[in-house]
Amino acid sequence: MAVDLSGKRALVTGAARGIGAGCAVELARAGADVAVNDRELTDAARETMDAIRATGRRAFFIAGDVFESASCADVALRAIDSLGGLEILVSNPAFSRRSDFLECPPSLFDQVVRGTLNGGFYMSQAVARHMVERGGGGKIVFISSVQSRVPYVRSAAYNAGKAGLNHMAFTIAAELAKHRVNVNVIEPGWIDTPGEHETFGDQYIADHAAQLPWGRLGSPADIGKAAAFLCSSDADYITGTSLLVDGGFWLRGAGA
Repeated sequence: MAVDLSGKRALVTGAARGIGAGCAVELARAGADVAVNDRELTDAARETMDAIRATGRRAFFIAGDVFESASCADVALRAIDSLGGLEILVSNPAFSRRSDFLECPPSLFDQVVRGTLNGGFYMSQAVARHMVERGGGGKIVFISSVQSRVPYVRSAAYNAGKAGLNHMAFTIAAELAKHRVNVNVIEPGWIDTPGEHETFGDQYIADHAAQLPWGRLGSPADIGKAAAFLCSSDADYITGTSLLVDGGFWLRGAGA
């Protein structure tokens, strides 16, 4: 059964490229109009907008820094004004810098946690208030990480931020259930994004992708399709859960 988001209006943060872009495009392919957020209108953001419009859906660009509370409130308001309302939020804020625990400066720890955890709180609160006031329910999906459950070295801040994001999302789900706002989490594994190539390099990724249980990295579209499902009426009875979309990445320690 094809996912149907016809008539729905979505805001996707961090949507210029990578996982955010994959989510924005897949929501559009399922029928949603999409407000695309990122810090500035780059060529990558324009490509995402073009891909959305190629599906026949509306696309609006909403510039803003979703790591800051005031900016999140402004992004939410402008997305609501542009689309005439919101039924869907895909919250995709993240900031990651690896550092040895013994050497990690407090300022870096604070920056990573603020970008990974706080931004999700600010944006979801702003959009959820609109959903509750409007009535009729809604869908909120947080993009977390397999690192919420796997304590990768040199990533203490990011691991903590993503684990906290999951628990925060489940708490929000409990509070918003009476308003019929579904709140769920997607935990991507190793996804083939520009950021990963910048971090690891093309050759490293090529050498290691085939060693993964599924024989490849995930794609932004893999995450986007999961998000589209969780934002659809087919997932109306799913809230307060996390969905691993990792091709078995998390199972590597089991000999997979």
